[in-house]
Parts: sequence; structure tokens; C-alpha cells
Amino acid sequence: METKKKLRVIISGGGTGGHIYPAIAVAQTLQKRLDNEVEFLFVGASDRMEMEKVPKAGYKIVGLWISGIQRSLSAKNLLFPVKVISAVAKSLGLIKEFKPDIAIGFGGYASGAMMYAATLKNIPTLIHEQNSYAGITNKILKNKVQKIAVAYDGMEAFFPANRLVKTGNPVRLDICDTKSKRAQALSFFGLNPNKKTILVIGGSLGARTINQSIEKDLALLQQANVNVIWQTGKLFQSEKASSMPADFNLKIAAFIYEMDLAYAAADVVISRAGALSIAELAIAEKPCILVPSPNVSEDHQTKNAMALVTKQAALLVKDSEAKANLVPSVLNLIKNEEEQALLSKNIKGFAMPNAAELIVDEVLLLLK
Repeated sequence: METKKKLRVIISGGGTGGHIYPAIAVAQTLQKRLDNEVEFLFVGASDRMEMEKVPKAGYKIVGLWISGIQRSLSAKNLLFPVKVISAVAKSLGLIKEFKPDIAIGFGGYASGAMMYAATLKNIPTLIHEQNSYAGITNKILKNKVQKIAVAYDGMEAFFPANRLVKTGNPVRLDICDTKSKRAQALSFFGLNPNKKTILVIGGSLGARTINQSIEKDLALLQQANVNVIWQTGKLFQSEKASSMPADFNLKIAAFIYEMDLAYAAADVVISRAGALSIAELAIAEKPCILVPSPNVSEDHQTKNAMALVTKQAALLVKDSEAKANLVPSVLNLIKNEEEQALLSKNIKGFAMPNAAELIVDEVLLLLK
């Protein structure tokens, strides 16, 4: 009897959690849909966080020697063309060896090289754009790939309309159900159930301005009698935190793997405005204050945030004003339950909880 051939899928993307976690969510959904009759090869940049996070999720990953162009005049930029040629050549080798049925790209430079190689070999291709302002890699690939999945309206400003499909941003499956986990979450973090909880997240790599703003006003937070869960990223250590009184429910972690519980515990959230963070906040229906990172291409985080702010679905504090205004703003919000309810109701309108399913539908259509 002939054994059923497994579907072979290359998934590439990385650099930040915003590219990696949607990729993992789609892989998990595809596995579930096809009863595990699928084999994956992830391709990332050899020195970025995907090399750690993807194996942790149970998938094999290969790294390419590739990195972006430095904004400042840098000798590293001279190597960029060499890296691109090397990454495309290695990608062609991986395609020859792995023989994928389809390639899916989630943005980032490694994804650009891999997806370009896949189009040269006429392999069915789909790319996903997380942001409301398209990234450079996806813009380069727009006329070469068959399908472009997007999370925002109006993306025909960047891509051919006939290739677009709006799916939203896939989020980790456990975040789709945070409401039932509140008691478990408060107990997990060791928080006081009679106090309101502020969750502070600076994205997967941390956010210096947010961290400095929180550290500066720790005394204000302590006086406000709230719980605080603070994800700092691995590059920031707070000197001040250790000197805070023992009755201050402050939980600090470099990285929170149990994000479903962090959202479940939170009454309000302070966050960067990365596309994935916004997708998670919308699904968890959390009132939030967004502090867009100024260090991203085309200032796309401000554009992501403004899409919510104009619909009264989030508040915004500029990065340059965070040290003065962030903690006072969050303390105002935590006291104002009416405003929390309004923000929560409006951000829910941005939620697309079945984004991974919609992308898998498109993948299976392309394979037909």
C-alpha cells in the first residue's frame, strides 16, 4: 500500500517576535489541519532570536548569513550585497535538498532571500505583511509571489490588489482564551487579587524608553497601590527595583513565556505598537497605552498605533514624552473604569482571532 506523501513547507521570517510568532502559529495550525502529515523547514537569520525561539516551539531551523542595512554610514553596509548573494545561493541549495511544495514568508531579510529563491524555482509562494505600512522585503517581492496576506485595510497602496487577502495577524493559540484564566494568572504571578494590575511589555527585544520611564516612577506606582508585571527584555536590569518595599507587588522578568497569563492578569497594558502586540491586545480585549518605537523603518509603529487611536481603541504616548507622561497616564487610566471599558470594547473590533486559519486556507488553495 502506498504511504501518503507528507506536505513539505518552508517557512521563513524573523528578526523580531512580530515575524516569528505568526510563523509558528501558522505552522501549528497547518499541522492541526493536516493531522501532522506535514514537514517543516524554518529559515531565519543566523544571529537573530528565531534561532532560539523556533527550536523551542519544536521546529527545525536553518540560519542564513544575512542582516539589514545599517542606517548610519557603516562598513557593514559594504558587505550587504555579498550577504544577499550568499543568502540567495544558500536558499537555492536548501530548496534543492528539501524539495518544498510551498514557501511562506513572514518578513525580515532572511525571508526576502528565501522567498526570492522560491520564486526563481516556481514554487508556490505566499507572504504575510503584519504592519499597516509594508516592510521593504515584502515590497520587493510583491510582483513575484502569488498571494499576499495582510492585516490592515488599504494595503493596495503597497501591493497589487488582485494578490491581496486580508487575514489579520496570527497570534499564539493560547492567547485566544485569556478571560477564563484570571484567577490562575494572579496566582501564577503571586499578585494581590484585590489590586488592579498594570502589565508593561516592551516587545520581544525590550524597549529602553519604556523601561526607563517605569524605573523613574516606580515610587509613584508603589504609592498607587497596584500590581505591576514588567517584562524588561534581556538588555535592561533595574537598579531601583530591588530597593522597593516588600509590600509592592512588582514582578519583573526579562522575558515572559506565559503571555496568555500576563494578559489574563492585566487590567491595563503598556506596550510598543508592533503589529503582533496590537493583534494580541485586540484578541485579549485589553485597554492599552501604546508607545510606538521611533527606531523602526518608516515609523510604522506610529502608523499602527494611529489606526487604533482614531477609533478610540487605544491611547498613545510618544516615545519622546514617555519619561514625563507614561506613568501618570497609566495611573489615570487605571482609575477610570469607564475609559477602560470604552477602549476594551473598541479594540475588540480590531481582533481577527482566526487569522492563522485564514492563512492556512490560502496556503491549501495555492497547493490546489
